[in-house]
Amino acid sequence: MTNHTENDAAEKTKAVLLLSGGLDSTTLCALASSRGREIYALTFDYHQRHRCELEAARRAAARWNVAEHIVLSLDLSLFGGSSLTDASIPVDRRVSLEHIGESIPTSYVPARNTVFLSLALAYAETRGASELWIGVNQIDYSGYPDCRTEYIETFERLANLATRAGVEGAKEGKRAFSVVTPLAKMSKAEIICLGTGLGVDYAETVTCYTPDADGRACGECEACRLRRAGFEEAHLPDPTRYVVKKP
Repeated sequence: MTNHTENDAAEKTKAVLLLSGGLDSTTLCALASSRGREIYALTFDYHQRHRCELEAARRAAARWNVAEHIVLSLDLSLFGGSSLTDASIPVDRRVSLEHIGESIPTSYVPARNTVFLSLALAYAETRGASELWIGVNQIDYSGYPDCRTEYIETFERLANLATRAGVEGAKEGKRAFSVVTPLAKMSKAEIICLGTGLGVDYAETVTCYTPDADGRACGECEACRLRRAGFEEAHLPDPTRYVVKKP
């Protein structure tokens, strides 16, 4: 796993970046841009219930001048098994903030990051990109098993074993692909501070799992609560538009 902190060389490195339109991935896109990457952004329309994030991803791709942005249709609702793809499964709202992450919530989409990273890998090989950027986080997150360091490290090994670029690179003693996860060990507040410094407008991002038709956040799902707590801890105003609850 690669966690860059040093200044990158002047020559642009090509990177495929998973861009959902959420807080983390938008910060990731801004960071990759600031580090001089030539970004190939990949967004998935997997028939998620919070589909307004797709427009947020398009806005982020335009804002950070990505070289190419593909929105790939992949209907994971055919499988179901998650509150994000199956309306019959309720989104978790009752777990207290301090207990979020202790168990795997209903919003876990089976094998999502494995599916997404595998397609990102195929995209990277066709574009000559050597880096796969993904905004996984292990501090303020919902406990998804495919956000852990050991998973990312294992996928990076797979990427270098299962591709022509990986095999040919190995013959030359080179590693073809790195999975870049600079947000992995940052708190939500630290991520927000980072993005704010890079010029991210968080009002343009979508985090909520069940926003209304106008894109307003519910304020109750785990994603909303982690986001709100992040702004509070960062001592920054929360620009999120929330649904106004009737008394």
